[in-house]
Amino acid sequence: MQYKEFGKTGVEMSALGFGAMRLPMTEGENKVVDYDKAVPIIRRAFELGVNYIDTAPYYCEKTSEIAVGKAIKGWRDKVYISTKNPIEDASGASWRTRLESSLKKLDTDYIDFYHMWGINLDTFKTKINVPDGPVEAALKAKEEGLIKHISFSYHDKPENFAEIVDSGYFESVLMQYNLLDRSNEGNIDYAASKGLGVVIMGPVGGGRLGAPSSIISQLLQGRAKSTAETALRFVLAHPNVNIALSGMGTMEMVEENAEVASRDLHLTSDERARVLDMMEENKKLAELYCTGCNYCQPCPQEINIPHLFSIMNYHKVYGLTDYARKQYAEALEGKGWVKTKMPADCIECGQCEGKCPQHLKIIDQLKETHKALISA
Repeated sequence: MQYKEFGKTGVEMSALGFGAMRLPMTEGENKVVDYDKAVPIIRRAFELGVNYIDTAPYYCEKTSEIAVGKAIKGWRDKVYISTKNPIEDASGASWRTRLESSLKKLDTDYIDFYHMWGINLDTFKTKINVPDGPVEAALKAKEEGLIKHISFSYHDKPENFAEIVDSGYFESVLMQYNLLDRSNEGNIDYAASKGLGVVIMGPVGGGRLGAPSSIISQLLQGRAKSTAETALRFVLAHPNVNIALSGMGTMEMVEENAEVASRDLHLTSDERARVLDMMEENKKLAELYCTGCNYCQPCPQEINIPHLFSIMNYHKVYGLTDYARKQYAEALEGKGWVKTKMPADCIECGQCEGKCPQHLKIIDQLKETHKALISA
């Protein structure tokens, strides 16, 4: 396993982190983590050198922290626990109550890296950095030894990142970065320049890059066994990324990811440059198809045209056809996060085409999307 200094924390972290959000679950109506399966999986990661494990109160039907607590027995002095506090209000007392709940579930006296969970700049200003709020509660908990390091996970526009970092309260950050979403690339460098440890969530694009893609696999000209390996190596090769966090639910995933993270060199400088160049070209191609500007919205038939076209781009531009078809099927069934009617509901009124700054033939492309992604 490869290790890196984790910002200015004085800790060396494994390149691979264990994300405890996709642990095996029991069957039946009241699902919880299957502890008999999950604990050996987590401990196998520890045996292979992983020393950072990330969980949260709501993962795995609110039982992930319990699973992590069971798994760290006998390992507590060798591994670092990360968990999160959902900022539900501006009360430091409420924040403290949620911290104590996590400590109890984890069955531990302290948490190594405790995150303000999924915050944005507005939340930071109005609910976190306020009198008698979470920041004050976190500093007090740190003085008491209940948490070792104050952290945050970031979900906001890239340009809002620096102001949170510059507050000086945080020692590490968790943010998204992968082949398909490089919007935080500058923020990774900024966090590192300020001494924060940098952990990446979604290195495989939340599962999108786990699907086979000949286009992405060919980025490394045959020197990667899968799309997922290409994606993980790309993130690990970033010089200012300390940890790539992977949600692992099987022994096979642990073994494969640990093998990749144990290599001395994830990408050569030439390979990384070639991957970046090719992904930029792919991004430009995707924007020719649809930039996602949303000018075509609202559709009188409630068809979310940009969403459907973004699914189509996974197939047409990145070769992630299996993933695209799965997402399209969920949209058809109304199961997706984004609500939309389907191409068959289009009455060809032409309003969208009149508003499109790229003058796309949207009606025809909706038909093309359905034809390409509908399961036979």
